[in-house]
Amino acid sequence: MTKSICVYCGSRDGDNPTFATAAEMLGQGIADRGWRLVYGAGDVGLMGRVARSVQAAGADTFGVIPTHLMSMEVGKRDLTSFVVTETMHERKKVMFMNADAVVVLPGGAGTLDEFFEVLTWRQLGLHDKPIILINVFGYWDPLIDLMDGLVAHGFADASILSFMQIAADPTAALELLD
Repeated sequence: MTKSICVYCGSRDGDNPTFATAAEMLGQGIADRGWRLVYGAGDVGLMGRVARSVQAAGADTFGVIPTHLMSMEVGKRDLTSFVVTETMHERKKVMFMNADAVVVLPGGAGTLDEFFEVLTWRQLGLHDKPIILINVFGYWDPLIDLMDGLVAHGFADASILSFMQIAADPTAALELLD
């Protein structure tokens, strides 16, 4: 059975070209393994880069976008599967339910929202899917420090730290999923 990898990432490229390179490398690596990409169906920023890379290598893509983001995120209609939802909540649920693992590239508030939702679900025992942060150029260092602080200050059990894996780059993330 083909693995499906849900990728959360920015709808912008960010300020460092390394982010774009990492998105393209991740897409290529997903395709090289014959896996399917599940993502937010945008054709902009890192999202678009991952999807175009997967497509260029001939692998399947499964995109999910709410109607209100079709123009803002430039809904990518040439995907293997293209699903339009009414709400962001539906989008996140459909993406997660169609994936075997979650990989998180740099991104903004939406990426953080998606990450924290699946992390919380994992903490509550609602799933056991891998969650991998790709810490490109140290982007996620402040988040990792925050997570350590949650534990240090008694707001989370130390087990929460084991629910996410940190990879320095797309190659390391893909090796964790192999």
